[in-house]
Amino acid sequence: MSDVPGAPADLLRSLTRAERLLSRRLGAVLADDALTIEAWRVLCLLADGQGHPMSEVSAEASLPPGTLTKLVDHLVDRNLVFRRIDPMDRRRIRAYLTARGRREHERLDQRVRASLAELGVATDSGLVERLDDLVDRLDPTRRGDRADATGVRR
Repeated sequence: MSDVPGAPADLLRSLTRAERLLSRRLGAVLADDALTIEAWRVLCLLADGQGHPMSEVSAEASLPPGTLTKLVDHLVDRNLVFRRIDPMDRRRIRAYLTARGRREHERLDQRVRASLAELGVATDSGLVERLDDLVDRLDPTRRGDRADATGVRR
């Protein structure tokens, strides 16, 4: 993209290309179970068992609210997710994994990690932390709210 090594355009190109190729690879892993990358992101977010407001799920999954609602409806139909009124704020809806959703997430997480391991990418490597640091610098509202390479929040 640039004839100057290390140019900012090279960083953008490399990150974009890596994200697209990784999404394609993991999408193929998830396709066996008729799940999309977006659905995987939702399952990963909800895997912490805390339940999350739909607005937070929308932001973390990088989906507009209407699209997220359709996706969560699909996950509810598959008995992977359920929704409840937030007991602290009855105006909000929180999403949670079902028991089946937890089992499916654990099984798929193993498959995703195996696929990453084939590439020599370890989710406990410094790469994830370096990318998280970059995200924190670009979006200060996310500080302390990090996810690993599979999308699982820490």
